[in-house]
Amino acid sequence: MKAFDSVAYYDKVGRINGWDFSQMKLTSEGIGWDFYQEVVRACIPSDFLLDIGTGGGEAVLAIADSAQLIVGIDHSSGMIKTAVQNLNRAGIPNVRFMQMDAEKLLFPNEFYNVVSCRHSGFYAEEVARVLAPDGLFMTQQVGERDKINLKAAFGRGQAYESMPETLMRGYIAELSAAGFRDIQFDQYYATEYYETPEDLLFLLTHTPIIPNFGEVKGDMEVFEQFVADHMTAQGIITNAERFMIAARRRG
Repeated sequence: MKAFDSVAYYDKVGRINGWDFSQMKLTSEGIGWDFYQEVVRACIPSDFLLDIGTGGGEAVLAIADSAQLIVGIDHSSGMIKTAVQNLNRAGIPNVRFMQMDAEKLLFPNEFYNVVSCRHSGFYAEEVARVLAPDGLFMTQQVGERDKINLKAAFGRGQAYESMPETLMRGYIAELSAAGFRDIQFDQYYATEYYETPEDLLFLLTHTPIIPNFGEVKGDMEVFEQFVADHMTAQGIITNAERFMIAARRRG
């Protein structure tokens, strides 16, 4: 099996779809929070907000009223192209999108009051550098047991062989080493029902849950068997695991 090229993958998905999954039909039970609503609650109208891994910008455009300035960055040129198109259609004046690597944030020291990051990598020292004293960092990430029955069916997947909570504990350690304080975390483990096979197929072709999905011999046969084995009256059952970390930069 060829190595998964995440840069090329996100560029392709970004150009086609951005990070918009609104067309999927699914229901969920046990969701613990809405991440960007938590970001809204953390902001005041005068804040400057940086969103790392912004994708097609759909989430920050929806909360544009929560801060004075919102800047969304993504390493993927395809994602940023879609984000700029979405911004131009929305005509929102206080949002900007830039292609940028999280490893080297091209912003002045202590420029932002809040930094958010959903389902994307970040570098704790860079986040600390661009945050104002007592500024807040919030991130939501995908846990290792997410879509665990799908990963088991395919015998591969994101963090499939990793121990539970490895990623979360690693991020907490990095934030602590970078000088963050009041580090808090939460987790949820929800049940998801995808209404049709097409809805689940959309998920798998627009996310890297199963790397190189459809390019490995037998993938579609595995998919069809999974649908047959996991179809319920509510839809095709799987799970979502998420964790959220919030931490403050030392003053």
